[in-house]
Amino acid sequence: MGPAGAALLPVALLIALGFSLRRLRLLDAAGWAAVERLVYFVLFPALLFLELARTDLAGQPLLRLGGTLLLTQLLVAAAVAMARPWLRLSGPAYTSVLQGVVRWNSYVAVALAPALFGPAGAALVAVAVAVMVPVANLLSVAALARHGSGRAAGPATLLQALLGNPLLLACAAGIAVNLAQVPLPGPVTEPLTLLARATLALGLLAVGAGLAPLAVLRRPALTVATCAAKLVVKPALAILIGRLLGLEATALGVAALACAVPTATSAYILARLLGGDAELMAGLITATTLAALLTLPLVLALAG
Repeated sequence: MGPAGAALLPVALLIALGFSLRRLRLLDAAGWAAVERLVYFVLFPALLFLELARTDLAGQPLLRLGGTLLLTQLLVAAAVAMARPWLRLSGPAYTSVLQGVVRWNSYVAVALAPALFGPAGAALVAVAVAVMVPVANLLSVAALARHGSGRAAGPATLLQALLGNPLLLACAAGIAVNLAQVPLPGPVTEPLTLLARATLALGLLAVGAGLAPLAVLRRPALTVATCAAKLVVKPALAILIGRLLGLEATALGVAALACAVPTATSAYILARLLGGDAELMAGLITATTLAALLTLPLVLALAG
């Protein structure tokens, strides 16, 4: 087993445990939803803030990394839009495929980055969150507003989704503290560190709890095509763009990792609330999560 496989194994085991716990009904649907909210609004922001606030970012290619990830997100979104007539997708189905490609499971990326790339990787993947999360949210909400079957969301909703995103706010605060060189006192860092430690275990358990294997069978050809676009084409594009922009070593590996992890489980909630094809979305999340166990080591080898 190579380094990527060794790093991926504990992540896969926690996802499998979450799936098993959901089937054993240790928590009901409302309980798992509460876990997801706790991770998203409290624990994960604490982790991102700490990583960005206390890590030395000097000398890191932040602009090139951000440019690589931004271009990759926009190009794959444009490719999905151009492929829609060929795939004969309804409006709601199109929004789910788009989300399947542009949204990414940052819990998995943040869990893997330190094991694969060390402390620098942990900080750079937090930068990836700051770039990719708002872009994915804007693309997804805009597509659902136009093509979903639910109530259309106006510009104010899009702006609120961006400015009120707890992950983006935590990243912005962490970068500001870092640039201002503000020291964090122990009474601040110690509770935040305890919160951060709980993030990945609970986040990965929630990922497993949200898997829906039967939904994968609904549209197998479309599911395979979306998995290929998300897990192979997108990271390959990121590696190509990153190399053209001069990324190398850890930064290139983080760019590949951020683009090669499965689709975020939050995409299902958005599809359900804003009129996307929620059943297809559940299948795509499950399929990309399972397929990434095979594709991630290959992508990371390509970036190496």
